[in-house]
Amino acid sequence: MTIAVTGATGHLGRLVVDALIARGTDPAEIVATVRDTAKAAGLLAQGVQVREADYDRPESLVTAFEGVDRLLLISGNAVGQRVPQHTAVIEAAKAAGVGFIAYTSILRADTSPLGLAPEHLATEQLLAASGIPFALLRNGWYVENYAGSFGPAIEQGTLYGAAGDGRIAAATRADFAEAAAAVLISGESGIFELAGDQPFTLSELAAELAKQSGKPVAYQDLPVPDYAAALVGAGLPEGFAGLLADTDGKIQDGHLDDSTGTLSRLIGRPTTSLADAVAAALKA
Repeated sequence: MTIAVTGATGHLGRLVVDALIARGTDPAEIVATVRDTAKAAGLLAQGVQVREADYDRPESLVTAFEGVDRLLLISGNAVGQRVPQHTAVIEAAKAAGVGFIAYTSILRADTSPLGLAPEHLATEQLLAASGIPFALLRNGWYVENYAGSFGPAIEQGTLYGAAGDGRIAAATRADFAEAAAAVLISGESGIFELAGDQPFTLSELAAELAKQSGKPVAYQDLPVPDYAAALVGAGLPEGFAGLLADTDGKIQDGHLDDSTGTLSRLIGRPTTSLADAVAAALKA
């Protein structure tokens, strides 16, 4: 059985390849599809097949998926371009005879009001219409999404956000990667709502940063427009800053909280604790 992972040089893709190998998959039966093969030396060293595949060049995709039995479609990072990109991947997979696709979606994509959700839901609908058996890996928030703010928060003594007291059932990329590997190996179709076991507030995250750094860090809650402006001031593009601030605002209403425990059941262990995730991020 040959398993392909798209975006395999990305943060999540590399971890999925590692998780597949750790769970007993022969590296020679893993196809890592990448946009730039020059960045894939580490994958080649693991004995993995590396093939060029670019979401924006559909002609590259059918060749990349030849002989693949199961495919992980990791959602593209070009917000606003995901639907045509994912359409190209799904059509190529069908043309190549791929028998199963797992897709990294977003938590409760069919009901989520997050600005990031519509492209994911559209992709889910494309998969349902494709005739290919599929699994929806509805990933919650990554703890690493906050890692870029850890240094400034410790330095300034303030972690900024717009989430109020909303709880975030985040997990690490490694947790989500293990879940993807488990589903790819089993070939189990279905919808998987995936999130961390121990939801936290941004105030609790600030307290953990203070504890581990030995410096005072407090959470400062801002109105969504003010937080968006602060993110733009920190160098983020206006559109992306707006999406992140909007997400924080929706956290207040519980849209990134979850208590199903599906992720820990899939990976066979508790999800990474906030303390361990923060410690790893501060060492990175």
